[in-house]
Amino acid sequence: MECAGRGSRTPCSGPATRRCRRCQAVAYCSISHQVSHGNVHKKECQRLEQQMKHAHVVSDFPFRFSEEATMQVCDKRETRCSFLIKQGVHRIGMWMFECSCGASTGRFDCSRFMKDWNLSITLCPCREPSTPLPKLLSGWKEYYEWRCIPLYSPVALLLHWSLTLYWAIKLAVQGKLIPEISNELRIHYLGPEKELHQLAVFSELHAVFPDVRIHIDLVGPAVPEERGQLQV
Repeated sequence: MECAGRGSRTPCSGPATRRCRRCQAVAYCSISHQVSHGNVHKKECQRLEQQMKHAHVVSDFPFRFSEEATMQVCDKRETRCSFLIKQGVHRIGMWMFECSCGASTGRFDCSRFMKDWNLSITLCPCREPSTPLPKLLSGWKEYYEWRCIPLYSPVALLLHWSLTLYWAIKLAVQGKLIPEISNELRIHYLGPEKELHQLAVFSELHAVFPDVRIHIDLVGPAVPEERGQLQV
């Protein structure tokens, strides 16, 4: 978790370990950053507190993790770096931030983001689905089978962004929180950072929402002006 006061006049002094006692949703690196961010946070603290009471719902999302695709990493039989090296995607394009040494290279220009998965066509969702979409995808195994991708493919490391959006939208429709999706969907994505270099993965929303025009509004300090909107 990053310091909620990051970007203030003084740099962060260390990891964000001081959580807001009320909402428990944000954390700070120091007392000074918590105080300086106080006026901003107090406007949303109550809302975040209510959302955190329902955080257990998110833990049931089937697309948060990718055990089928990264079993060796989940079992700690190898590191994330060694897993990516074997796949030939270590610190390459969209995979740059998927390991600690890649993340340590710092930010890079958004204009350099890659559209290519850097994988063979059999390992990624590069083609149109060959069979109709199931009524509701229940997890990674079913998704991989539907997209005809072998379970050892690492694409779930990146696809959890778009498929978690898919699952959340489906739950919202089922719970009648939003109307049934017809021909257009607008998504507001708050606080993207490394996702800015992985925008191509959001094109998978077109596969799970066929015949729907999707607009994604990216909102956050890391979003350059030319990348504020994305159409899928």
